[in-house]
Amino acid sequence: MGITKSVQKLVAYTPGEQPKCRGVVKLNTNENPYPPSPKCLEVLRNFDLEYLRKYPDPVFIKLREAIAKRFKTTIEKVFVGNGSDEILALAAKAFVENDESIGSLDPSYSLYKTLADIRDVPWGGFDLASLSRTSRAARTSSPSLFLLTNPNAPTGMMKGPSEIEDFAAKFKGVVIVDEAYADFASENCMHLATKEGNENLIVMRTFSKSFSLAGLRVGYCVGPEKLIEAMYKVKDSYNVDALAQAIALVAFKDYSYMRSNVKKVVAEREKLTAALVSRGWDVLPSETNFIFAKPPEGQNAADIFAALKEKKIFVRYFPGPKTGERLRITIGTPEQMAKLIKALSSFH
Repeated sequence: MGITKSVQKLVAYTPGEQPKCRGVVKLNTNENPYPPSPKCLEVLRNFDLEYLRKYPDPVFIKLREAIAKRFKTTIEKVFVGNGSDEILALAAKAFVENDESIGSLDPSYSLYKTLADIRDVPWGGFDLASLSRTSRAARTSSPSLFLLTNPNAPTGMMKGPSEIEDFAAKFKGVVIVDEAYADFASENCMHLATKEGNENLIVMRTFSKSFSLAGLRVGYCVGPEKLIEAMYKVKDSYNVDALAQAIALVAFKDYSYMRSNVKKVVAEREKLTAALVSRGWDVLPSETNFIFAKPPEGQNAADIFAALKEKKIFVRYFPGPKTGERLRITIGTPEQMAKLIKALSSFH
């Protein structure tokens, strides 16, 4: 029928539900509960429609300059994508031969396996137990691309930069450190992306989480010029539109506003963790804008997920032996967290 065999058998990535009903407490897709920088609204109000008549800057010079300046590097080491998901897809094209494979932690972002299936190459998942163990396994199976979410999703846990640098040094392929949640964490790996000698390590980030711009679809990564150049070769001609570039630029420059929102989210994360632990939940230590929590003994995660949904409170449930005992709960506003706790208390 003209559809490739790999696509015919493909199990597509399932995004979090986007409920249409009103009055929902939406804690299922790790969106930021606070609005983006007010300067984004200024861009929308004053955007010159003349720019929409023309193609956007295909190499996003202004945005790359701002990113390079903040991280003390050169624009040649910066790539911008239509969300970090596009960057991942381009990496699967640029760094993986047809007879090679893709690796990641397991559990982790489920899109990674889907990207391997789209390329029709094997995917290998590895335990979170230790990166040293992972590195040995990775060398044995020899993936050419390792996608390492740090802090990890859905667990919220993270590994230190030194462990990741050691892993990359032992790994023979390209390592992408997916730092979608880095701004909520106590440390990050961005300095590794510009460090001399780390020739196979890319650090990727997104505007979707800490900058409250999930609806905009802009991500970026920093890494060795050779790898960044390869990604430019395989990208679409105009992959990030003019409006997205303009909004992302002002949001990125308003860094203090982003940090103030992050501070509120982190504070609420700690409050929610303490509240759940006091009620008998097991909550993994989180460095993100969500928690991964196991209900008290005698309660079932799937049942609580369904019961919360009945109350118009949406959280995320991942069935399976490694994830099915827990719920992933995005951190919301204090008011949203109060509604969640009240609902959970009613299930006892």
